[in-house]
Amino acid sequence: MSFYDLSVKSPSGDNISMSDFKGKSVLVVNTATKCGLTPQFDGLEELYQKYKDDGLVVLGFPCNQFLSQSPESNEEVVEVCRINHGVTFPLTEKVDVNGTDAHPIFVYLKKELGGMLGSTIKWNFTKFLIGPDGKPYKRFSPKTEIDDLEADVVKMMKNK
Repeated sequence: MSFYDLSVKSPSGDNISMSDFKGKSVLVVNTATKCGLTPQFDGLEELYQKYKDDGLVVLGFPCNQFLSQSPESNEEVVEVCRINHGVTFPLTEKVDVNGTDAHPIFVYLKKELGGMLGSTIKWNFTKFLIGPDGKPYKRFSPKTEIDDLEADVVKMMKNK
């Protein structure tokens, strides 16, 4: 199995195939709208705007598993992110990132890039950078600021 074999639904229920991102660097982030780290949406959007024409895709996966910090419906999440943070990068339907119902993309990424707590996601805004070849490259903690991962994003885009 590879990253490109996986897919997820959009908030409206359309299929988003990871194979659509072949040749691009993808930053996968589990997000929440009511978390102390929610301001990271602003940095993620800035990063996306800065590098989207160079092959970066930021893909937000809303998740309500951590203290119910993303309680809205799929459609409401999109609206909150757009209005409050100017988000234009793609968002998915709400997913679980841990447990028996964890989305296959997170099962795969946790297996490929374990973290400090092994194969679990510790909190909202855990980030995974996938290279243009579809290989998971690096995992970033929830507290990693967007400016602190930009150099890795640039490096991945240059390796395509």
